[in-house]
Amino acid sequence: MLNSSNEKKSTQTSSTSPTSRMMNVPQVTSAHRKTSRNGAVAFTVIVFALGVVLTLCVWQCLTGDIDLFALIAAAVVGYLVASSVHIVMQWEKAVVMRFGRFNRVAGPGVVFTIPIVEFYSLRVDQRVMTTYFGAEETLTNDLVPVNVDAIVFWMVFSAEKAATEVENYSVAVSWMAQAMLRKAIGRASLSEVATRRDQLDVELKEELEEKLSAWGIDVIDVEVRDIVVPKELQSSMAAEAVASREREARMILAEAEHDISEMLRDASQVYDGDVEAMRLRTMHLAYESVKQSGGTLVIPSAFSEGFVDGGEAPAAPKSTKTSKASRSTTR
Repeated sequence: MLNSSNEKKSTQTSSTSPTSRMMNVPQVTSAHRKTSRNGAVAFTVIVFALGVVLTLCVWQCLTGDIDLFALIAAAVVGYLVASSVHIVMQWEKAVVMRFGRFNRVAGPGVVFTIPIVEFYSLRVDQRVMTTYFGAEETLTNDLVPVNVDAIVFWMVFSAEKAATEVENYSVAVSWMAQAMLRKAIGRASLSEVATRRDQLDVELKEELEEKLSAWGIDVIDVEVRDIVVPKELQSSMAAEAVASREREARMILAEAEHDISEMLRDASQVYDGDVEAMRLRTMHLAYESVKQSGGTLVIPSAFSEGFVDGGEAPAAPKSTKTSKASRSTTR
């Protein structure tokens, strides 16, 4: 039980360490995660064994006995035969050197070399490679430390340059990518690094292509995976973002109020010059209020004057009195 608890503690500690966080790369769940050269190794072993067996057979036929000298000679012959016949896989190129000088690039398939005189110093994998790199605690232009993780996709287009121009091209790509990432972060502010990630990818790709082309390496793509801001700055940045959004909301509201006031002013000028339009507007407002509430509208006497012409109201009694007087006269 103590061992299991210690293992859990060590697992939690390693998972929260900076190194484990930077190396948090996706895991491949396929059974065949990568290609193998076991067949080529088995071929070399078989060639070595055949060379040893044939040498011993010949020695047995010539001398009739196998001694220590025969075993040594058979081992030397087997080594020479195995070092002269090689299998280069489809995705590889073999850089063959002759007396220490570059001679040719061979492969894929069976490659023959002259023992002792020729040898291939490097097998270059010409498939697309991925290199994970990061920049920890790198200062931006406004002196904010950030952690940035990225991946570069690259491939070797010249096996000769990769073998003769740089010692370890795979490690060189990793260090160069990290250096270029730090420089790019130092030239930009925190907001630019966070919001212009695509531009950062393009900038890194162009700079890496310029640096790595001399080593026979072509950069296919660069992708920034994550940008981590220190926790001490996250709260202040969140407060700044909230204040900025509130400011924008108030500005939009003020602009809307300004537009509405201008439209109301124009409408008041129209209604001031046309009394009938004002009455129609009043009736429309009353109709909308009754329609939305679904109840009965009680109109005060002052408000009802908007529905009736003030000059027409007393006209009706006069006409009534006139008609009564005419009737009495007739009678």
